[in-house]
Amino acid sequence: MENKQPCSTTGKGRERDVIFDRLLEDAGLPLPEAEFRFAPPRRWRIDWSWLDPYWVALEVEGGLWIQGRRNRASGFMRDIEKYNELSAKGWRLIRCTPKDLYHHKTIDLIRRTLEF
Repeated sequence: MENKQPCSTTGKGRERDVIFDRLLEDAGLPLPEAEFRFAPPRRWRIDWSWLDPYWVALEVEGGLWIQGRRNRASGFMRDIEKYNELSAKGWRLIRCTPKDLYHHKTIDLIRRTLEF
């Protein structure tokens, strides 16, 4: 799909996660891009993304128990806007908590989504 094409390069904010990479490698899965920026002129970033031919995004939802940005109405509304834009561009979105990032059920979900 033409509208899925990358709009920017990997951002600078996130370093490679050695544990996550190792879990993916052990499962035989490709490594994602970190902090992929999409939908200019917005400055939205996807925490982890598998580009062509997959178009899968993984967002790690932090701050759940501390009333972080995502738990306030304004942050929640911005996340909805971002996630809807991803969907409009043909991406499939997986969301997890920081703790679940390293869980085998998340790795299995990534596998099933990439194979879809």
